[in-house]
Amino acid sequence: MVDKKPSAPRCAAIVGPYLSGKTTLMEGLLHVCGAIPRQGAVKGGNTVGDAAPEARARNMSTELSVGSAEFLGEQWTFIDCPGSIEFWPEARSALMVADVAIVVVEPDPDRVIVNGPLLQFLNSHDIPYVVFINKMDTAATRVRDILSALQGVSARPLVLRHVPIRAGEHITGYVDLVSERAYSYKPGESSALIEIPDELQDREAEARTALLEELSNYDDPLLEMLLEDTEPPKAEIYDYLSKDMSENFIAPVFIGAAEQSSGVLRLMKALRHETPDPDIAGARLIGDAAGASLATVFKSLHIPHSGKLSLARIWRGEVKDGEAIGGERIGGMYRLLGREQTKVAAAGMGEVVALGRLDTVHSGQSFSDHQVVESNWPEPMRPVYSLAMHSENRNDEVKLSTALARLVEEDPSLSIEQCDDTHQMLLWGQGDIHLQVAIEKLQSRYKVPVSTARPQVAYKETIRKSIKQHARHKKQSGGHGEFGDVQVEIKPLSRGSGFHFEDKIHGGAVPKNYIPAVETGVKEYMIAGPLGFPVVDLSVTLYDGQHHPVDSSDMAFRRAGGQAMREGLPQCGSVLLEPISKVTISAPNEFTARAQGAVTKRRGQILGFNAKENWASWDEVEAYIPQSELHDLIIDLRSLTLGIGTFEWSHDHLMELSGREADLVVQQHRESHT
Repeated sequence: MVDKKPSAPRCAAIVGPYLSGKTTLMEGLLHVCGAIPRQGAVKGGNTVGDAAPEARARNMSTELSVGSAEFLGEQWTFIDCPGSIEFWPEARSALMVADVAIVVVEPDPDRVIVNGPLLQFLNSHDIPYVVFINKMDTAATRVRDILSALQGVSARPLVLRHVPIRAGEHITGYVDLVSERAYSYKPGESSALIEIPDELQDREAEARTALLEELSNYDDPLLEMLLEDTEPPKAEIYDYLSKDMSENFIAPVFIGAAEQSSGVLRLMKALRHETPDPDIAGARLIGDAAGASLATVFKSLHIPHSGKLSLARIWRGEVKDGEAIGGERIGGMYRLLGREQTKVAAAGMGEVVALGRLDTVHSGQSFSDHQVVESNWPEPMRPVYSLAMHSENRNDEVKLSTALARLVEEDPSLSIEQCDDTHQMLLWGQGDIHLQVAIEKLQSRYKVPVSTARPQVAYKETIRKSIKQHARHKKQSGGHGEFGDVQVEIKPLSRGSGFHFEDKIHGGAVPKNYIPAVETGVKEYMIAGPLGFPVVDLSVTLYDGQHHPVDSSDMAFRRAGGQAMREGLPQCGSVLLEPISKVTISAPNEFTARAQGAVTKRRGQILGFNAKENWASWDEVEAYIPQSELHDLIIDLRSLTLGIGTFEWSHDHLMELSGREADLVVQQHRESHT
C-alpha cells in the first residue's frame, strides 16, 4: 500500500447479519490499531463490543458499540452494529454518520440474500461500503461463487481485491490483486508475506484483469492504458479504487478470518487509503448548512449513575466541553472504547464523541453553531410487534413512565401506545427479542418489574335490525324527583359510518336543553353493548318524549337515554365486528409463495402482489388480515424468509365475525371482566 497524507478522523460502521462476526472483526481492527492489547472473544465475554448485560446474556449485539483508535497517525472510530433485524434501527443510525460501511458476510452463497436489505439501504443513501467475507479459514465454497451470489443482491458492482490460496479443502492465505503480493494466514498474528504459488498465477492474472476492467468503466485514463496494453502504476490503481468507491461506483471485496486475525491488517490498510474524508458524509447528511461548527447526534444513552450521553459526529469546526449546544451546556465530553470513557476537552472535524447532559437533544438532530438544522435523517422504522405491559407494583407507575421515556429516547424504534379501546399500555418494537431486551432494561437498569401479555384486540359490535324503544326514568324520594321520558328509533348504519344522533322533537315534548343529556346517556351505554364491546355504526333518533316542569333534569334524561339503549339494543340483533388491517408484506421473490401461505393461514385475503419498487428480486404482497392474527405475524414471516421478511400495516375496516370464533371471543371477554 502506498503512503498517503494523514486524513481527518474517519468513522467506519461494521454491519452485517447476525453471526457473521462483526464484533470479532471490530476486536481485530482495534487490536491492529493498538487500541487494545489483545483480541477478545465473543464467547469469552471480554470484547469491547457487546458490553451490555443484555448482549452478553444472548451472545449477540443489542445496541451500538463505539471504539476509538489510532492507525498510522490517523484517528478512527469503529461502530459495531447489531446484526439481528430486530435491532436494525441501531445500525441505520450508525450508517448515517459513517464515512464507510464494512459489510461482514459469511462464506455461504445460500445465505447472502440476508444482506439484501442492508445493501439496499446503503445504495439508497449513497453510503460507500466494502465487503469483508469472513470465516474464510473454514470455507469450503469458492470465492467466485460467493461473489456471484452477493452480486445478485448488490446494486453496485463488487470488485474482488483478493484471491484465496488453498491447501486441499482449506484456505491458507490470499493474493492481493493490486500489490500482487501473496500472504499466508498465521492464526492470531498478522499474515506472512510469501511467494505467489505457481498454480495460482493464471487465476491471479485473470482476477486482476477483471478488477482493472471494472475500474476502467469509470476511469478513462485507465481504459486507455488497458487498450494500449500498458501496465498501470499501482499507485494510480489505489487512487482509482479510492475515487470509485467514494463516488459509489464500486464496492471492494476483501477476504479473511477475523477470529484468527487473518486479513484484518490488510483490510485496515485499505480502509486508511480508500475511505473518503468526513466532509463527504457530512454533505450527504446535511448538505451545505452554514455555520462555523456542525455536528449530528446519532445515539442517546442513559448511563446509570452518570446521566445521559449523546453520541455525536463532528462535521465542521470544534466543539468544546462546557459550551452550549442545542440550548444546553455540554456537561462532559468523552471518547469511547466500549463502556470505557476517556475525558477530552474538545473535538474537531470527523471525531465521534459522547457529550454529557444534553437532556433536550435527541438522536438524529444536527446542529450548526448550536442551532438545529435540517438533515436527511431517515424516519424511524414502523413497529411490527407489541406487548401489553403494566408495572407489577402500582406505586411504580411514575418510575415506569420515566424509564419508558428514556428507553424510547435511546431507541426511537420503540414506541408506547395507550389504547383507549382496551385500556392497555402497549410497548411496540421490531420483534419479540427487541421487546424482551427493553423489558430486561426496565427491570435491571431502572428497577421497575413489569408484567406483559398479548395485547387485546379492539373488537366492536353493531346491530342488524331497527327498533323503536320507549324508556321512562322516574324516581321520587322526597323533594324534587327525577323524571325523563324518551322515545327513540335505533337503526343500523353502513360499515364505517360510526354513530349519528338526530333530534326530531316537535312541540317541545323534550325541551331542547335536555336533548344533549339524552345523547350523552345513549353514548355512555354504547361504551359496552350487549356483547360487552363498544357499539358502532348505528343511528339513534329522538322523536318523542315527555318532561315534568319540576322533576325533569339533565340527569333524568341522561338516564332515560341510557335505559332506552339498554332495553332496546339487545333486540336489534347484535353482531361482533373485528378490525381488519391492510398489510403489505415485503420479501425476496423466492419466498413470495411462503408469504402468501402465511396470509391464508391467518384468515387473510390476498389482494395481489407486485415487484417491490427499486428492490431487485423482491416482491410486495398486499392483503387484508384480521388484527387478531397480526400479533406474531412478524415471527412467522421471518422464520419463512431467513429473517429478512417484514411488513407494514394500517387499520382498514371492521368486518362481521360470527360462528364459533365470535362466541369464543365474547366468552373470553366476559370471563376477563368478571
